[in-house]
Amino acid sequence: MKTLAVMLGTAMAVLPMAASAERGSDGVLKILYWQAASTMNPYLSGIAKEVEAASLVLEPLARFDETGALVPILAETIPTVENGGVAEDLKSVTWTLRDGLTWSDGTPVTAGDAIFTWKYCTDEESGCAALQQFDGVSDVVALDERTIEVRFDEPKPYPYTAFVSSEAPLLQEAQFKDCTGSRVAQCTEQNSHPIGTGPYVVDDFRANDVVTFSMNPSYREADKPAFSNVTIKGGGDPASAARAVLQTGEVDYSWNLQLSPDILAQMADGPGEVITADGPAVEFLFLNQTNPDPDLGEVRATTSGGAHPFLSDPRVGKALSMAIDRGLIAEALYGDAGVPGCAVVPAPALYKSDANDGCAVQDLDGAKALLDEAGWTDSDGDGIRDKDGQTLSILFQTSTNGVRQDSQALIKDWWRQIGVETELRNIDASVFFGGDPGSPDTRQKFFADVQMYTDNSKGQDPEAFLGNWSCANIPSPETQWQGNNIQRFCSQPYEDLILAFRSAASLEERAEIARQMNDLLVQSYSIVPLIHRRNISGKAKSLAGVRMNSWDSQIWNIADWHRAN
Repeated sequence: MKTLAVMLGTAMAVLPMAASAERGSDGVLKILYWQAASTMNPYLSGIAKEVEAASLVLEPLARFDETGALVPILAETIPTVENGGVAEDLKSVTWTLRDGLTWSDGTPVTAGDAIFTWKYCTDEESGCAALQQFDGVSDVVALDERTIEVRFDEPKPYPYTAFVSSEAPLLQEAQFKDCTGSRVAQCTEQNSHPIGTGPYVVDDFRANDVVTFSMNPSYREADKPAFSNVTIKGGGDPASAARAVLQTGEVDYSWNLQLSPDILAQMADGPGEVITADGPAVEFLFLNQTNPDPDLGEVRATTSGGAHPFLSDPRVGKALSMAIDRGLIAEALYGDAGVPGCAVVPAPALYKSDANDGCAVQDLDGAKALLDEAGWTDSDGDGIRDKDGQTLSILFQTSTNGVRQDSQALIKDWWRQIGVETELRNIDASVFFGGDPGSPDTRQKFFADVQMYTDNSKGQDPEAFLGNWSCANIPSPETQWQGNNIQRFCSQPYEDLILAFRSAASLEERAEIARQMNDLLVQSYSIVPLIHRRNISGKAKSLAGVRMNSWDSQIWNIADWHRAN
């Protein structure tokens, strides 16, 4: 019997050694993430700016490489049925930690740290952003100090979710033992200076600004990293980030250059170069299924506050989708880096549904007819549709970003043409994508009607990603406003498919279930795919060893980065 991982072509070898200079001899590496990190604990965020900054310090048992294949990190190898690591009944997976593995403080990493991490994330009061990674896990036990058995409550053909990817790294129990449950967000020192196993340790953390790192003295590879120090600076925007790496050479690496192609073309021929990677990233609209009315007080934008007054009707969401010209957005604002997107999971091709590909064609007349059918008419002739005293008025928010503001402006005009009034709002990306439970402006709070940003699955199997839309993942005050079901979608048929996907063994069966889940999501019109986009970043031409990754952290192999000779 072959495991699903083998059928997917999962890598089983240890990461190849990259040529590098002597440890620490390349000096300071300067990285610019214009969305600044607000925490170094990925379990409190789940968003790239925190997950990727934390990946220099915190590591999982395995990560996905730039092809989407699974590679061991803290584990000796990837467990399979063939090597005895995955049980024949598929109800458990056994991981063995590398021999001699230590935390940066010199203490040993043990199976007990994995047990603690599982309990930390699955505590009902923690609001863990990676909860779906532990879906179906019934227990985590230590067979010995280095051996971790993850047990499932039913056969799990794809067992590589718990402790896998940069979203689900191991935490040190000794450091975080008093930071569980409702206290997770209160442990400022632990969340900003985690003790890890990665190539670097945090020297100084300034929320929403800059993080400085130095080499981990206990790092397991004695000749790495090549850079003695790293700074990850936040702030600015994609244009200033592009200039800093492509034109002025102020930084060595700039993340997520979401810019129109003409602007990037103007910055060619400098000390930096654009690097790209294909993957499953999609720019989405999220349509709030709960009521964000501020008069609701503490139950605002929660399921307790009731359904959204009009976006809970899928006909309204479908009309909003039909009015959008995705082809124009892709051509004008993304160029070669984006195409019209109509699927939640556009890659790998095995899992992509084409049932909704008609979304790529704008249909203003069809959108108007659908709103007419739903009872929304312009009763007073002011150009804005209304119904039962409610106007069709939308607060549409996103992060501050030129491409996103241009997209907002286009969408606002198209929605105006079908009788929808739209107020635009943009929020500093470090705040919008932050996890501060006290901020009213995070994507999790969703104190608006519609919001827009990019999301994507990790690795080539979308089980954990599609599990985001479980009812249990809806953010609320009870979960510290954490959870990845941002639009508050809840459907029993979808819950049934989550369970079916978990136990589906063949690739064909998994692909069919994934497509069904995709179609349920898209046809709920609580989430509207816009653009299937490539990841674009920039690096100094003198920087070697970079393996651009759309399936995990972009800077996942930073220990191999070095100055070119």
